[in-house]
Amino acid sequence: MKLRALVTVFVVLATPVAPVTPGIAATTEGVVPAVTPCPKAKAPKAVRSPRPTPPPSVPQHRVVGGEALATPGLVVPPQAPPPPKVTATSWVVADLDTGQVLGGCGPHEYATPASVQKLLLAATMLPRLDPTQVVTVTREDLDIAPGSSAVGLLPGGRYRVETLWLGLLLQSGNEAANALARLGGGSEGVAGGVRAMNEYARRLGALQTHAVTASGLDGPGQFTSAYDLALIARACFADPTFGRYVRTERARIPAQKALGAKGFQIQNNNQLIYRYPGALGGKTGFTDYARHTYVGAAERDGRRLVVTLLGAEPQPLRGWEQGAALLDWGFGLPPEATVGRLVEPGEWDAEPTPTPFSEDLPPVQVTTSAGLDDTPGGGRYVALAVGAVVIVLAVVLARRMRAGVRRRAG
Repeated sequence: MKLRALVTVFVVLATPVAPVTPGIAATTEGVVPAVTPCPKAKAPKAVRSPRPTPPPSVPQHRVVGGEALATPGLVVPPQAPPPPKVTATSWVVADLDTGQVLGGCGPHEYATPASVQKLLLAATMLPRLDPTQVVTVTREDLDIAPGSSAVGLLPGGRYRVETLWLGLLLQSGNEAANALARLGGGSEGVAGGVRAMNEYARRLGALQTHAVTASGLDGPGQFTSAYDLALIARACFADPTFGRYVRTERARIPAQKALGAKGFQIQNNNQLIYRYPGALGGKTGFTDYARHTYVGAAERDGRRLVVTLLGAEPQPLRGWEQGAALLDWGFGLPPEATVGRLVEPGEWDAEPTPTPFSEDLPPVQVTTSAGLDDTPGGGRYVALAVGAVVIVLAVVLARRMRAGVRRRAG
């Protein structure tokens, strides 16, 4: 019995212990990894449509930006104060200039985007379209879901491209999204524009993003992630024209005299620019599938941070207020604090990874983040040595047991 107890002690000692950074899940092969829950605010029960089934997860896509980001739970820097409680199912806070990811909740979890999808449209099409060009809105451009957000553009109306951008980013006009995607899609129209959006998302490294509609109105197979949105937002805010548009408080939609229509004023529906010091702008979104989504950016003491959040409920805090609370948390961290990074455009171009948006793909097992180093440390060598001792003791024990059995049988 004493020998068995000794063997048990050695087995326990031989079990490798992985160092875990607070807030970062670790995994070892064959073991279900621990997940740090995200701080959640309690929201009133909401009636919503069933969530769309996401595509199979691709392990390579979940580690874009760093292995620590491949967790469905919370990931924060060591010794960081706990982030605020929000209702969002996933979020990311990142530095627009350095690309450092300061923290997140399920950064690479699939979710539906709603109108924050319009940021991908902007990142893709702003460099392609002349803002001074006057274009004609078609009846097809107005083919949007009844009751969904619209600027009030008229079929046959003639508008500058800049007016379409303001209608898109201030009032989340879905007809403006269709018109801009059509113009940027060339001979293929809106379909070509959406394809260009998906191509640009891949160039950015937003490998979990798949656009089906230019506006963000729900479509089968349309998904993104909080991390991908941060990549897309960073590309948007790198364009000074985009920054000017999203900081605009009011704009005027010109009269269409040929159609007998008067002009009217629109206002920016992103409350961050009115209520948050240093706000740089962003985008709101909502559909019944996606719930509330939000992207917002601000500058403080020379730092420019962006927050992205998905799947939020508007109580006890609205989307922009949840974004503001997370920005405050991010600005409270030291500049060197990081759990990962936003990859650079083109960095993943040469990486042949499978696309998850295909029915032919076999299911892929999800892997969450690892907190282990790639190379073995001294502790692992000790564990190997102890393991060898355990094997020797086990052999000795087995021989003694066999000898005892022979004596009793004789």
